[in-house]
Amino acid sequence: MSDDQNSDDQNQDEQKPWDVLGSRELLDASPYLKVRAETVQLPDGRTVENFYQIDQPDFALMYVETEDGKVVMLRTYKHGPRRVSLTFPAGAIEPGEDPLAAAKRELLEETGYAADDWTALGGFVVGANSKGSTCHMFHARGARKVAEPDQGDLEDMRIELHSARELIDAAAQGDYAVLPVIAMLGAMLLPELREGLGMAARSTR
Repeated sequence: MSDDQNSDDQNQDEQKPWDVLGSRELLDASPYLKVRAETVQLPDGRTVENFYQIDQPDFALMYVETEDGKVVMLRTYKHGPRRVSLTFPAGAIEPGEDPLAAAKRELLEETGYAADDWTALGGFVVGANSKGSTCHMFHARGARKVAEPDQGDLEDMRIELHSARELIDAAAQGDYAVLPVIAMLGAMLLPELREGLGMAARSTR
């Protein structure tokens, strides 16, 4: 092993998490949003006041392939970017609910599809320093339509079936407006990355 590699390993070993010394709740708009101001202490001893944290519901995001290899997509208005976006099926995880159970429930509600072959690809925090929510990603294979959608919320969704090539073309056309969708698409189009994410998810169970 080279000296540079040894140095990199030592630097990684020396990195430590911050200590939370205190937390003040600033806003409670449960179950949709909470805002807190934390006092944190850095590893070098410095203290930072008012390091803002946002708590939002975790959600499941699914790349769903049908029995003939098409990908189940939704085209719907998203108020964050203020425009219509092509998205993967997704939905909030209820308190205490298993992420996979939430993924299966949301897929059925939003699209009427169900699948038996599921692979977890891990959960990732959306806001690197502010936290926000955790996105739990899943890959479902062999999906089939078993019911009519029961969306039951504010979103007007159009269900579409696309090939992987069409999903790439949609990116060139500017059809995606939400970052986690791009992250999921990139992971699914790179087999080695997809396999690595699945391996990491299995090791953390």
